[in-house]
Amino acid sequence: MASESITSTEYIKHHLQNLTFGKLPDGSLGLAQDPEQAKAMGFWALNLDTLGFAFLLGILFLYFFSRVAKKATIHVPGGSQNFVEWIIEFIDNSVRGSFSGRNPMVAPLALTIFIWIFLMNLMDLVPVDYLPVVAHALGLPFLKVVPTTDPNATFGMSIAVFILVIYYSIKVKGVGGFAGELALQPFSSDNPVIKTLFIPINLFLEGVNLIAKPISLSLRLFGNMYAGEMIFILLAIMGGSWAAASVGSSSILFGSQVLLSLGWAIFHILIITLQAFIFMTLTIVYLDMAHQEHH
Repeated sequence: MASESITSTEYIKHHLQNLTFGKLPDGSLGLAQDPEQAKAMGFWALNLDTLGFAFLLGILFLYFFSRVAKKATIHVPGGSQNFVEWIIEFIDNSVRGSFSGRNPMVAPLALTIFIWIFLMNLMDLVPVDYLPVVAHALGLPFLKVVPTTDPNATFGMSIAVFILVIYYSIKVKGVGGFAGELALQPFSSDNPVIKTLFIPINLFLEGVNLIAKPISLSLRLFGNMYAGEMIFILLAIMGGSWAAASVGSSSILFGSQVLLSLGWAIFHILIITLQAFIFMTLTIVYLDMAHQEHH
């Protein structure tokens, strides 16, 4: 992309556009060649790059952990086993500290969420032009390599968590208990009339609180990763502009751009880890709340 004569705005739009597959204006199925075509494809379009990288990273996670598990030994463990055991112990401590119920599914879910989101976030450290240039050489119009910068991915994960929260809320508390939790708190009264008047208010407040959980989960992750990707793109544009502006000092300017990118990448390691941890922790907390019975 850097070698092509395009404006900064076009460069940014290109790097933030997903490889979208869906119904084209002529009625056939194919790849969108511009953002307008992608938008016209509507709800049933597929972002192939988001799906592809997400599945590949998920397979990488499962392969690595299963391979280490098969070779695990009670004797002197290797580096891979130590690394996996450290991660599992970290997840186990997080679950024990935030989840008070009994559910064997929570810890594996927390491990999957943390590692999968971390790997997807980690793709943000790949230089912004490397993979899109390869994709362009293969004839693909766009390639967005960070799945978590796509709200479809973050909303998909948060909705899955939301469904689990609803499922366990009904399973643990029953339909009546779950409905009562929504209708009879936070405001209540011993007077039946006042108690009835509080029901619509409680339903509104608790409904907003319930719906806010998946929205906050998805938008927090998407917003942070999207902003980080944008900064990397702006740094790349800055480096190109400096190189074009001054030939004599281009090496100095290029070095400055590399230092800026390296500094942001080092700081961004904290962000990508923190965002994976926050998503995992909130999932554990929400499931813990779903397992608590209110009397």
